[in-house]
Amino acid sequence: MRAARLIRMALLIQSNPGLTAAALARELEVSERTVIRDAQALQEAGVPVRSERGRVGGYFLAAGYRTRLTTLGPSEAETLFLSGLPSALQDLGLSDAAQTARLKLTATLLPSVRQAAESSVHRFHLDAPAWFREPATPALLPELARAVWADRVVELSYARPGRDGAPSPAVARVVARVVEPYGLVLKAGTWYAVARIPGEREDHDGGWRTYRVDRITALGPVPGADEPFVRDPAFELAAHWEARSAAFARTLLRTTVTIRLSSWGLRRLPAVVDGAAIADALASASAPDPAGLVTLDLPAESEDVAFDQLARLGADVEVLAPARLRARFRERAAALAALYQTDSQEA
Repeated sequence: MRAARLIRMALLIQSNPGLTAAALARELEVSERTVIRDAQALQEAGVPVRSERGRVGGYFLAAGYRTRLTTLGPSEAETLFLSGLPSALQDLGLSDAAQTARLKLTATLLPSVRQAAESSVHRFHLDAPAWFREPATPALLPELARAVWADRVVELSYARPGRDGAPSPAVARVVARVVEPYGLVLKAGTWYAVARIPGEREDHDGGWRTYRVDRITALGPVPGADEPFVRDPAFELAAHWEARSAAFARTLLRTTVTIRLSSWGLRRLPAVVDGAAIADALASASAPDPAGLVTLDLPAESEDVAFDQLARLGADVEVLAPARLRARFRERAAALAALYQTDSQEA
């Protein structure tokens, strides 16, 4: 455990010269006293770590010293070779660069570690898009990715979707925006750009916006904006996306349906309704009645969506409210009963 921490500490100092004891303690999740002891242990092991005091002080490695990649273990190499997403790299125009990097890395590894790394590629593959979809790579994605890498302010044209959600030219309204592109996210085969509008940093959401990349119709530099924008040092793409996507999912849940479920229906509920609705629904669940049925309030996007979702549970769910939705299920049940009340005469 300590050996792994010492290696990680050396790599942190190598990649971020000047890290303080406090910063290293946060990264390594230990006390500052432990950091000081670990630094001494690295020195005793021959790693030239030195500490400097003062306003610009911190921990440094001796000039020219580099740790060797041969310190990677088999499990670390396997994980490293699994960290890439081939389809995403191809979309970003980085597949050739990634392949070259893997070849260079492979050449530096010990033979035993190299075998473990190569075996992982033959055993695991991540296919991100959902079934029955043929995702197309947005034409402007590579150019947008270059802007993200370079912290370059861009002006984009964005086709806002029509009522059906599709950015059809006949119904979409194209808007122009000057943005600071902070990152790209691949979600279920669809690319999204997380950006910030420079002049709106003080508004209620900090100027943050999310754009579907396939709806960006034009992209170009901003005249006079030759210098990279200054990134918010507190921004973390994964945390931002998780918070915003959860908030967005909740905004879609505009109605509430009261239902009664059998024990089987309750177990199946997470498989048929939106994930954002499950926690609130289960929190509202009553204790099972004498027949083992549970009543709860289910957030839903609309009555139409709730009808399509809950119909998959068949007789293991009963809609109690709203009355209009209950009437739709009663009509569906009557139609099914009429259809199946007699045997078919067809051969």
